[in-house]
Amino acid sequence: MNFGAVSFGSVEIDGVLYTKDVVIDRGAVRKRKKKPSKIYKKDYGHTPLSADEDIPWNCDVIIIGTGYEGTMPVMEEVYKEAEKRGVELRAMNTKEAIEELRAVEDTNAILHLTC
Repeated sequence: MNFGAVSFGSVEIDGVLYTKDVVIDRGAVRKRKKKPSKIYKKDYGHTPLSADEDIPWNCDVIIIGTGYEGTMPVMEEVYKEAEKRGVELRAMNTKEAIEELRAVEDTNAILHLTC
């Protein structure tokens, strides 16, 4: 995959500009459906990443972009599920996540584009 510019609220992947959170699953890009996690927003002050979402577990490493400022919470249950499945979870701000994705191949990711 080719990653272009990343800024607050957008990222370019393979020449397409995305302005909503995305999931990268085996090279395919899709919109992140965060509705299952919205019930936790009151507890976290922001919609976190929860294990209730459709997380692309079919890999060795998942890179989580936690937003431009890195403020999207990742719930502890996501880390526990990753450990249970033998998947390494790397969470960092989205700009760092893009740099990580540029350096590695064949990994999945969830990218939050704001915050």
